[in-house]
Amino acid sequence: MNPLYETMQVSVFERMSLAAAKHGATNLGQGFPDFGWPDAILEEAARAVTQGSNQYPPSRGLPALREAVAAHYNAKHDLALTAEHVVVTSGATEALAAMIFSLVEPGDEVIVFTPAFDAYEPMIRRAGGVPVEVRLEGPDFRIAREAIEAKVTARTRAVLFNNPHNPTGRLFDRDELDAIAAVAEARDLCVISDEVWEEILLDGQDFVPFSSLPGMAARTFKCGSAGKIFSLTGWKVGWMIAPPGEAAVAAKAHQFLTFATPPNLQAAVAKGLSHPEWLQPMRDGFARARDRILAGLEAAGYAAIAPAATYFMVVDLAASGIAMDDEAFARLAVEEAGVAVVPMSPFYFDDAPRNLVRLCFAKRDATIDAGLDGLVRAKGLAR
Repeated sequence: MNPLYETMQVSVFERMSLAAAKHGATNLGQGFPDFGWPDAILEEAARAVTQGSNQYPPSRGLPALREAVAAHYNAKHDLALTAEHVVVTSGATEALAAMIFSLVEPGDEVIVFTPAFDAYEPMIRRAGGVPVEVRLEGPDFRIAREAIEAKVTARTRAVLFNNPHNPTGRLFDRDELDAIAAVAEARDLCVISDEVWEEILLDGQDFVPFSSLPGMAARTFKCGSAGKIFSLTGWKVGWMIAPPGEAAVAAKAHQFLTFATPPNLQAAVAKGLSHPEWLQPMRDGFARARDRILAGLEAAGYAAIAPAATYFMVVDLAASGIAMDDEAFARLAVEEAGVAVVPMSPFYFDDAPRNLVRLCFAKRDATIDAGLDGLVRAKGLAR
């Protein structure tokens, strides 16, 4: 057996969601919302299924969607994108894979900030690359230029960067973005900027696309997600954005991964992007959900780190008076207390901290309240 397969684990999200289903537990683990999508987008998808095409679309995506993606970012961030910058993919994870496979040659090193989405490491390894960990230390999880520079070598090809950040819920500030940009410029590195959570901003903040920083447009490969923007994660409609020449190379990798994405869903997403007024009510709902679960966690004696963005927040078990490690607590919670959470040790490469778990709060009030009840039970059992 290929040794890479022996080290490639089942995703922690799949593992915990299967456990939640098996034990009938409330799922605060896997990152999907149970509210928040605009009904008009669903209606457009249904119309496109019955009245539009259900055959292969162009591999690079429907022209209408590629143009809508470019127009959305141009209007929002004063960019100068065209459809030639955009490749539509079957979800953001596939976009990441296509970008990595188009950039990384065997032996190339890719810097990854941990805790990190657990797909990054295996995809880099399958491309023949070497993931290099730069650990962000809690509770602040800040990026420092000197920490990046310490890991750059002659073999470093790229930095893979996620903002807003899963799993911590951080929105990195301009000083942190500038630190990455300075190293990329000085060492001639590409930056794969995973920006799928860019619209899930909870306190009225402004999001800065990495490509908008001085000198970064020519070296940035951006990943975006309609599933995250419109709370339709199961649709698996994503995209990558890069300079046209680099986008064309990444499109060649994409054509041998999934080739194309359902055209009816693409048409519905194109309509959604033309209605930015749908986004703020969604953000307001997620902010209310965050505040509800934070209040419940505080009342239960849990130490949570309040997020500024995404669907996620981190709970520190040790600071909450729980001596169990993250995997043991997650098993106890789902099997005995009726709530699924995600242990965070799989988000690290080596010598992971074992005192952190992640919760998804993009849930209706009833789901949050059931999850909080389970966490109260779990804390009692853990003691």
